Amino acid sequence: MSDYRRSRQQTAMAEIIYLTRQRFEELQAELRQLRSHGRREIAQKIADARSHGDLSENADYDAALQAQEMLEMRIARLEQILARARIIDPKELPNDGRVYILSTVQLRNCKTGTLVEYTLVSPEEADFTRNLLSVTSPLGKALLGKQTGDRIRIRVPAGDMEYEIVDVRRPDC
Repeated sequence: MSDYRRSRQQTAMAEIIYLTRQRFEELQAELRQLRSHGRREIAQKIADARSHGDLSENADYDAALQAQEMLEMRIARLEQILARARIIDPKELPNDGRVYILSTVQLRNCKTGTLVEYTLVSPEEADFTRNLLSVTSPLGKALLGKQTGDRIRIRVPAGDMEYEIVDVRRPDC
């Protein structure tokens, strides 16, 4: 492995992942479930596929091995996230009207006038369908530290977009 790649990998491993207590507990529960039930189910599938005979042409066996690999990758990812996780306490966030992680921000598209509302969260909690926007997304990065009345401009594949911050709400404590 090159020194550059090793350095990038170490940097990524050292980064703190901010999570809400609820999300931290959800990930812990998922990890426990995968370690116990998930591994047991995969082991049973592999055993069943082996009992069918010739492994060289056994599609069930190959599928079970692939499922095991995916399961172990997910377990490793969860362990990595939880090891680097820091729980965010909304009470400890500043109440100065600026946008921080867990802030809910109402934006007005300067071109169309439409209003949208997002809550800024960690990348692991982001869910665009629920308006949970990652602080590492282009829009999330542009919003951090801004306040009501500020305008932000971001570049998207369709061109530049400009928003005005209409409201910033602190998370419920």
